[in-house]
Amino acid sequence: MTKSFLVAILFFTVAVVFSIVINSIFLKFFRNLGIRNLDDNQIRWAATAKPAIGGLSFFIILLISISAYSFGGNNQNLFENKQFLGILLSATLGFLIGLADDAYNTKPLLKFSGQLFCGFILVSCGVSIHLFGNEYINHILTVVWVIGIMNSINMLDNMDAITTSVSIFIFGACLLVLYHSIEPDPMFLYILVGILASLIGFMFFNWNPARMYMGDTGSQLIGVLLAAFGIICFWNTPFDRYIQIETKQILLTVIAFILPIADTTTVTINRLRRGQSPFVGGKDHTTHHLSYLGYSDKKVALIFISISLVSLGMVYFIVRVINWNWMYIVFFTLYSLAIIIALYYTTVASKKIKK
Repeated sequence: MTKSFLVAILFFTVAVVFSIVINSIFLKFFRNLGIRNLDDNQIRWAATAKPAIGGLSFFIILLISISAYSFGGNNQNLFENKQFLGILLSATLGFLIGLADDAYNTKPLLKFSGQLFCGFILVSCGVSIHLFGNEYINHILTVVWVIGIMNSINMLDNMDAITTSVSIFIFGACLLVLYHSIEPDPMFLYILVGILASLIGFMFFNWNPARMYMGDTGSQLIGVLLAAFGIICFWNTPFDRYIQIETKQILLTVIAFILPIADTTTVTINRLRRGQSPFVGGKDHTTHHLSYLGYSDKKVALIFISISLVSLGMVYFIVRVINWNWMYIVFFTLYSLAIIIALYYTTVASKKIKK
């Protein structure tokens, strides 16, 4: 066991404990933070209003992770690393967007503008998808990806422990990919370990019945970090640095993000069919429809955790597969479609029960 691995385990353990402690303090002293008004429960799934303060601990531990890397004997000047600056600036902006929304219930256009700017920051700092030969198309795809994931994670934060558990497994998949990459960047590893630890510590308070939510402060921060590391770890597959396989990049990304993609796709289709905006909150997500079918909130969370665990296993298999061929393309495509169709069908089945 290498020294760096032991340091990572130690840092992870300390970060988890710190996350639990700091969230306990926030819960004790800021019980009304993030609760905008009494009508908030009309959108929230829970019957009672609870503080949305999880994002504060995420951001603090993100800064601690960066500091730990800087003081850990690493000689690299972080502020000369454009990708690091892009991640830090976009994460800070995402945090502020969410904080403003939790505090003042800002207009959707303002949130969208902030998300758009997060995408521009990442592109300008070199965190961009490399899929097509045309860089302008790659940049547009990157911005669309960032906005899509930030909104998807925000929309998925609709029931106890759902976004937290899904994000844990996606960040875990990111760590898995970086671990198997040719030259893993230790700065990225520190950030991933810190954020993963902060989410695990937060889960102690977010598991049903939740005592606090992450709020937009947390979902926007986690969303932009997931988008950024999704680009670094999945879209640009560092373990295939010298061989670009487009189908492998796309399917790896889809499988890692299968639950946010499936939920957002389902909600968007159903709302557009009803003539409603897909960007307004509601109780029509796949998690809600599973509940309408008779599953408790805990069972819904366990279903999402189970799917996430299987998807993590799929990511591991893809990372370890060397001879990528059409059989793998068919298999992983069918797996992705099966999850999307199955979750979409829950909305159809629950409507039939209501009738």
